[in-house]
Amino acid sequence: MKTPGKPRGLLRLRPPPGHVEHRRVAPPPELAESIEHFWWVRWALESPFLTETLPHPSVHLVFERDATGSHARISGVHRGRWARELSGNGHAFGVKFRPAAFQPLFGAPMSRLAERVVEIESVFGDAGLALAAALADASTLEAHVAGALPLLRERVEPLPGEALQVRDLVERLAVDRSVLRVEDAANLLGQDVRGLQRQFRHWVGIAPKWVIQRYRLHEAADRLLLPSPPSLAALALDLGYVDQAHFSRDFAATVGRSPARFARDNRV
Repeated sequence: MKTPGKPRGLLRLRPPPGHVEHRRVAPPPELAESIEHFWWVRWALESPFLTETLPHPSVHLVFERDATGSHARISGVHRGRWARELSGNGHAFGVKFRPAAFQPLFGAPMSRLAERVVEIESVFGDAGLALAAALADASTLEAHVAGALPLLRERVEPLPGEALQVRDLVERLAVDRSVLRVEDAANLLGQDVRGLQRQFRHWVGIAPKWVIQRYRLHEAADRLLLPSPPSLAALALDLGYVDQAHFSRDFAATVGRSPARFARDNRV
């Protein structure tokens, strides 16, 4: 199975006290239009460890087993920092959907799933419950992927044209640093700002302004950890902020600590 590129949005990079296995693999070609990758985390920790991320504008289908039992849930887009304390032994398997790609399965505007975590049966019904039961005793990434593929192949259908346009725009925002305003993003689709906002609420679940800001902060976090990071003033200017103070406030409000402290905490 092909391994995707380097993950973005991780806020704690120091190794935890114990063992953690983290893997990601690409989906088969027939699902690649809608699914970004499958991911797997297994942990055996000597003491509790807080994991933190800046979530992407994506939906995750997650199967988890820990000391409390087995769970199968769907997680919508979360606006803030996501934090979870891991302890003891456990594992989690996830299906990360590409932006806008979960709406046909959800059957309603994705804004209704934003900031929410729902049980698998709320979308996949009895078939979801059967899959959760089948995966409850699976202990490897390969077993989880093999178990999940039949249901995904059955339910995931080709995306409509508007979904493809919005998906591709969101993914462009992740890498195109020239798109710094909502007006710029709207122009790329030949839309006015209100029309783009409506499309994002329906297909992604979150505002385009949030997506642009989130990817700017992903970029900022990556650059702060370079061997020779740029100055905060230069970084703020390059990312389209008015000045360093605005950038630092935005970063601290979202990440939970200043840019300087984030860089210092993650030096390994």
